[in-house]
Amino acid sequence: MKTPHRLTALVEEGLVDEVIGQLMSGKEATVYVVRCGEAIRCAKVYKDANQRSFRKNASYQEGRKVKNSRQARAMEKGSRYGRRMQEEVWQSAEVDALYRLAAAGVRVPQPYICFAGVLLMDLVLDADGHAAPRLNDVELSEELALAYHALLMNQVVRMLCAGVIHGDLSEYNILVGEGGPVIIDLPQAVDAAGNSDAAEMFERDVLNLRTYFSAFAPTLKDSQYGKEIWAHYESGLLSPELALTGQVVLDEELADVDAVLLQVKLAIEENEIRRMCE
Repeated sequence: MKTPHRLTALVEEGLVDEVIGQLMSGKEATVYVVRCGEAIRCAKVYKDANQRSFRKNASYQEGRKVKNSRQARAMEKGSRYGRRMQEEVWQSAEVDALYRLAAAGVRVPQPYICFAGVLLMDLVLDADGHAAPRLNDVELSEELALAYHALLMNQVVRMLCAGVIHGDLSEYNILVGEGGPVIIDLPQAVDAAGNSDAAEMFERDVLNLRTYFSAFAPTLKDSQYGKEIWAHYESGLLSPELALTGQVVLDEELADVDAVLLQVKLAIEENEIRRMCE
């Protein structure tokens, strides 16, 4: 096919030898299948900010590091330079997350380079050697749904142990590769320790998966994996080897309301007596 304008720079630099075809177009990017020497990879071309449909951009930017204070101030002001820096941060976030997660044993595509707004990475293949389908396009039995859900719970645990939360995880950004689910689309990934909305985003990711898989495996409907995993994370006890139950043990030692009220009343009366005696 004719080389798309956004991929011309990669061809000229010798990073891509041939553009084979378009794989998909989503709300954040268009993905092409390309040949790099003898390897077949994919090139993710990020859409311009005014073309993206992803909302709540600001909440995902919180906690992301920039090179210096000048860039940070420009991003806050929204100047032309600041918007360009914000785009660079947005795009590099996915590359950084992919490298961190691959090193942590998370099933993600292997990244190679992000150049001129294009991310070059491995093409995820299915068992037949074709481009892997998205999870929402795969028919699941109850047994397979439970197996995939368990694998993905381990993956989100590994991600959290690496300090990363996907932020937009669902059946639409999970591919079913030869060895099972592979997590993709991470430009909105957030730092678990540096974002004030991290707990909420993590819970939403896990709930999205529960909602999807419970349609095939009803036993998952009442599971509480998000709360269970986050509780272990906050306590510092989270590890990839943690055996999850999907249940949260509530504190059954309820406060004695009458006793508390009595203590408050006595404290008020004591203060009042002390004030009168002064």
